[in-house]
Amino acid sequence: MPSQLRSSAITHGVQRAPNRAMLRAVGFQDADFEKPIVGIASGWSTITPCNAGLDVLARRAEGAARASGAMPQVFGTITVSDGISMGTEGMKYSLVSREVIADSIETVCGAQSMDGVIAIGGCDKNMPGAMIAIARMNIPAIFVYGGTIKPGHYAGRDLTVVSAFEAVGQHSAGRIDDAELGEVERRACPGKGSCGGMFTANTMSSVFEAMGMSLPYSSTMAAEDEEKAESAAESARILVDAVRGGLLPRRILTRQAFENGIAVVMALGGSTNAVLHLLAIARAAEVPLTLDDFEAVRARVPVLCDLKPSGRFVATDLHRAGGVPQVMKILLEHGVLHGDALTVTGRTVEETLREVPAAPRADQEVIRPWSRPIYAQGHLAILRGNLAPEGSVAKITGVKSPRITGPARVFESEESCLEAILRGVIRPGDVVVIRYEGPRGGPGMREMLAPTSALIGAGLGDSVGLITDGRFSGGTYGLVVGHVAPEAAVGGPIALVAEGDAITIDAEQRLLATDVSERELARRRSAWNPPAPRYTAGVLHKYARQVSSASLGAVTDL
Repeated sequence: MPSQLRSSAITHGVQRAPNRAMLRAVGFQDADFEKPIVGIASGWSTITPCNAGLDVLARRAEGAARASGAMPQVFGTITVSDGISMGTEGMKYSLVSREVIADSIETVCGAQSMDGVIAIGGCDKNMPGAMIAIARMNIPAIFVYGGTIKPGHYAGRDLTVVSAFEAVGQHSAGRIDDAELGEVERRACPGKGSCGGMFTANTMSSVFEAMGMSLPYSSTMAAEDEEKAESAAESARILVDAVRGGLLPRRILTRQAFENGIAVVMALGGSTNAVLHLLAIARAAEVPLTLDDFEAVRARVPVLCDLKPSGRFVATDLHRAGGVPQVMKILLEHGVLHGDALTVTGRTVEETLREVPAAPRADQEVIRPWSRPIYAQGHLAILRGNLAPEGSVAKITGVKSPRITGPARVFESEESCLEAILRGVIRPGDVVVIRYEGPRGGPGMREMLAPTSALIGAGLGDSVGLITDGRFSGGTYGLVVGHVAPEAAVGGPIALVAEGDAITIDAEQRLLATDVSERELARRRSAWNPPAPRYTAGVLHKYARQVSSASLGAVTDL
């Protein structure tokens, strides 16, 4: 399957001599022009521990691709650290980076006529950004996850980065002292790799494995373990086979694959961000997918895994317990997974899982058997009502009650809400509203990990509701509702809520509503004026002008 560039060089040798000359300068010999050109898109950087180990994986993949008869070409793409930017103005760039990553990979592969691409990523937006590009381009591709961080340890418990956020709330509530806060901060992130719980990075890596675009077991490997580097090399060999066999991503990224991915998100207790990202990837792959599809899968798939943020275990524990293949085999055995879906290895899901036991091992507690789930149904509920006519996403894992009605405590930004929580003015029974943080209004749809962690740390996680047109970190849990659409910046009903309005969050009835009359809401709407754009130049300005509703995946290429 010759590349466009090499094919042109062969057909029009005289005209294409300059192209060949340029390639000779980076190591091509005469025989190499007959080989497939494979791009290796690496998100390596020292900006974040999530991506700090990717260069090793890229080099292993490069060597394996070359040994398999391809000509690998390594190029870089960006990342930002969600964990470092969390709670700051910088977090507005996080979701924007998903689009930049997708555009950059598509641009290089298109410009250089790549025959295939290996995408290697770590932090949260690396995965969906790469997969959006892969789905758009539809050239043979595979995703390599950089791997999870190992847990930190303090006072007999495992720590993740979320432990540090929650410790801030505990400290402000007087539940821990300065010394303990410092110990948690120093020990939470002990090395390289992405955040250790079933947060967004590990959720999306698991989804890609479930969808067949990454190798079995690869999504839960620790970043610093040798098996991760071996998996990167094997991924390169598989990609070269896919190039030679003409196996294209859209043969893998089918409706069945998306349903498998959603099922695994539910079984793992994964991040709300999976909803946003899968909608965006499906659009790039031209696969019809809506919020209602998540609700349909939720109704038939239980939560099987006891994972942080609301559970006890981290991704490395899941790996030792059998990883994503074990979870998938349980789902397959009970008829909620499509076994005939194709994977990048050329085998079906059922063939891939043939040797995996039908039930989890009895000597571990991470993965529950089907007969004894954590929750009987999935944990991501799609809520609608007069506050979210286009829909919203609730993560109901770990809450004592799936319903609350209380007075609205309204904030126009994440920072003002966090300040109020830390000052102790939020009370049990309140429903916190954070608005103008949506895709367009933020812009960038920031994650609200700081305020939600502060509520947990202050002991209010079970008694306070929170709704926002922004997003939540994969590390968030509690009675929280995000992705409220339409967002406030475009005049969505969340913009009309006043302090003290009664708001109901009811996950069982899938309802997000206020008891304010339609007449009063209409009066408020007539008096509402859209806010001035927060940015008038630069990437955030461009993003705000182009981005779609969260209910469509917050995409920028409609």
